[in-house]
Amino acid sequence: MKKIALIFLFFCLSANAQTPLPEVTLANLEGKMMSVKKDFAEKDKIYIFSFWATWCAPCINELDELNEVIDDWKKEVNLEVIAVATDDARTQKRVKPLINGKGWNYQVLLDSNQDFKRALTIVNIPYTVVVKNGQIVHIQNGYVPGSETELLAKLKQL
Repeated sequence: MKKIALIFLFFCLSANAQTPLPEVTLANLEGKMMSVKKDFAEKDKIYIFSFWATWCAPCINELDELNEVIDDWKKEVNLEVIAVATDDARTQKRVKPLINGKGWNYQVLLDSNQDFKRALTIVNIPYTVVVKNGQIVHIQNGYVPGSETELLAKLKQL
């Protein structure tokens, strides 16, 4: 019984441990190479990395919902949303037209080789990683309508 309690305690502690953001360089839509660790490192600013793809309907729904609330959130929390497109070479040409059509004002990074996704051991998208001061402070796997309310509550605690 003690062994089970220790394993549970270890799991709980490790689940809440902060992990440093990996050093990965990706191109933005204009082709400029950006370091996720260095270019998104403003002290005390919260960065929401939303991993998505053009073929993923829940991903697009999540980014649509974030787009609806982001201006209000920025009044309460110093944050920036970075949409990380995981489209491969076959579907990457759809990224820019989709973003323009949706009117999203996010910084967009292209993870076409899935280097960033792999560095974070992400299996499924949508996947949201919240970073503050270079440390991963929250992870949300999947998307359920309305979950942005829970995310905002979490952001306010950071």
